[in-house]
Parts: sequence; structure tokens; C-alpha cells
Amino acid sequence: MTIPLPHTSSQPDLFPLLPKTPLPPALSPYAQQTIRRAIKLLERQLREPGVPFFSASATRDWLRLSLAGQERELFVVLFLDNQHRLIAHEPLFSGTLSCTSVYPREVVKSALQHNAAAVILAHSHPSGYAEPSKQDRHITTRLQQALALVDMNVLDHFIIGGRNIVSFAERGLLSGEIAT
Repeated sequence: MTIPLPHTSSQPDLFPLLPKTPLPPALSPYAQQTIRRAIKLLERQLREPGVPFFSASATRDWLRLSLAGQERELFVVLFLDNQHRLIAHEPLFSGTLSCTSVYPREVVKSALQHNAAAVILAHSHPSGYAEPSKQDRHITTRLQQALALVDMNVLDHFIIGGRNIVSFAERGLLSGEIAT
């Protein structure tokens, strides 16, 4: 028997992509309950005032929970305030098994609606291969340029391929020039 955890916050769910119930049947009820509790604790920690979201390990953990195991490519944006605290999370584009169309105009529009100062971009690679493609590098540069026009920074772009996560910032791929 699993005990549902009360939702005590009036803020929207940070993990809308995760199944609420049931979790995969291969997991025991105890494991399912443990996962739900871990997600709720992570949500609470990320919502605390003054706790910045931009920590490499917290970001990776959050994205792994949210995007690993997607059947199709999914492009999400984390909207942050000027202290890099999470304002909102929005899946903006969904694609096929191997590609997603991303429109800079829509990303800028959502960022302005959330009054964001910075964003973290992320998308899934259902193949499990997390290496950035030429197209991934190109759209990242286009998004940096578009968001810079409205004084918003792209702090990172993560690619989640199963258990593997690649950070553009760690690889030095946020230079602003289109990689060839």
C-alpha cells in the first residue's frame, strides 16, 4: 500500500512529465513511495526562497528525473529569476524519436511572460546518446542571440540521454558563435 503525499504548495507541479501514479510496475510499492517522497523533497528544496536553482548537481538530478526515459525528443526551458531561482519550468516543444523543431520566438515569448532573467535549456535524446549534434549547437547559439536581445542569459543547455547528461557550459559550447 502506498501512501499519497500531501501537496502543500500552491505553486504548480515542477515535475509534470513524471507519472503521478502508478510508477513502473517493476518497482516495489516501497520503491515507488521512496521515489515519490524524493521528488517532493526536491520540489520543496527548489522552491525555498533564496535557494538558487543553478547548481550543476541539482540541475542534473532534476533534469534526469524529468526527462530520462522520454520516448520522443522533448525540449524544456527552466525560467530563472536574477538570483537564478526557478520561476517556472515549461516543456515547449515535442518532436519525434530523433528530432524536435525549436522556435526561438516561442522561447523568447515564454521567457518574457515569466519575466525571467535567465534560462536553462534542456532536451532529451531518447536514443540514450547525449552528445550534442551540429543542430543542437546551432539552435543553442540562435537561442542565445535571440534571448540576448531582451537581456536574458542562457546559463546552460543540457542534453539528457538516458543516464548520460551533457552540459554545454561545461564543454565550453556557449560561446555565442555557431559551431561547425
